[in-house]
Amino acid sequence: MMQRIAYSSEVKWKCVKMKAEGFSTREIMDELNIRNRTQVNTWWRWYKNNETHRFDQNVGKQYSYGKGTEELSEIEQLKLDNKRKAAEIDVPKKVQGVGKELVPEIVVSLVESLKNEHPLSLILSTLEVARSTYYRWKKQSDRAKDEITIKIGELCKKYNYTYGYRKICYLLNKQTKQRVNHKRVQRIMQKNKWNCRVRVKKKTRIGRPYHLTDNLLKGDFKSDQPLTKLVTDITYLPFGNTMLYLSSIMDLHNGEIVAFTIGDVQDTNFVLDTLNQLNIPKGCMLHSDQGSVYTSREYYLACKEKGIIRSMSRKGTPSDNACIECFHSTLKSETFYLNSEQKNSNFIVKEIVSNYIKNYNENRIQQKLGYLSPVQYRIQAAL
Repeated sequence: MMQRIAYSSEVKWKCVKMKAEGFSTREIMDELNIRNRTQVNTWWRWYKNNETHRFDQNVGKQYSYGKGTEELSEIEQLKLDNKRKAAEIDVPKKVQGVGKELVPEIVVSLVESLKNEHPLSLILSTLEVARSTYYRWKKQSDRAKDEITIKIGELCKKYNYTYGYRKICYLLNKQTKQRVNHKRVQRIMQKNKWNCRVRVKKKTRIGRPYHLTDNLLKGDFKSDQPLTKLVTDITYLPFGNTMLYLSSIMDLHNGEIVAFTIGDVQDTNFVLDTLNQLNIPKGCMLHSDQGSVYTSREYYLACKEKGIIRSMSRKGTPSDNACIECFHSTLKSETFYLNSEQKNSNFIVKEIVSNYIKNYNENRIQQKLGYLSPVQYRIQAAL
């Protein structure tokens, strides 16, 4: 059985006005989104029989009561007038007008915010929007919302749930070529539990300064030129058959990993292999912690020969070397920790780390770099 539709009195008056001006029934139905042609004939018959009070009655009421607003009691009329005035006050003036001049998204959003305070028919009557038009707009809006949710889910899955809502919002707007608010993206991700899988925060332990080499970097992790400020560190890779270690060097200009070595022995030659991969200009600052390999004689002489200015973190203060520490933590979080049930050989561990660093440098966008990858940022800066 077809659901009955309630049309506003404004639609009914406009219908009879168009009928009197000579418009055909089909033209009136198309213009006012009227579903049934008998509805037009009924309103025209009421108009000719001077029964226009029926225009103000709800669906079915005219047959059971046989009276309109003209026959209501004074108290009922006042209550009805008060409801209409309240709705007109709540509905912003800027969106009032003829139905075709309204923006569908604004109408749907406005009705959703007011439907708990006022009857739907009263809101639509104030906006001069037919009920059928509203439901058609609402259906289109719901369909658009579903499409956006699907696209957000695809992006989150594509990047293995390692991107936050800001990066997902940027990629979504770039992909769809439309403006979606980042707060909306955040709500959708939270609702569907697509949040970025963040690592566990560690408490910073502030130790006493130890002056083997001064902390010349002093927490200034910004650099205007490539290869002027570098940071280095070693991290454990306990994910294979035996313990492995990763030594890496990051350029603070764009966060790019410019050199790295994976080995099973953590000694001075291990960090020298990483250092010797670079042709570092003289006067470049290289920051590290106070590990024994970085305070060794061999490492000191190698840096002196290359004209490198050494800088070291305070003892027991990882935050002094936060950038490279954060990178190592992110690497583990987005690879091995997401697949902790897998058992890997040393060869596979090395391959996973090498592929991740390559992808990190060439493809992984960063908000601080204007949503570019480190390599893209370096190339653009050189132009």
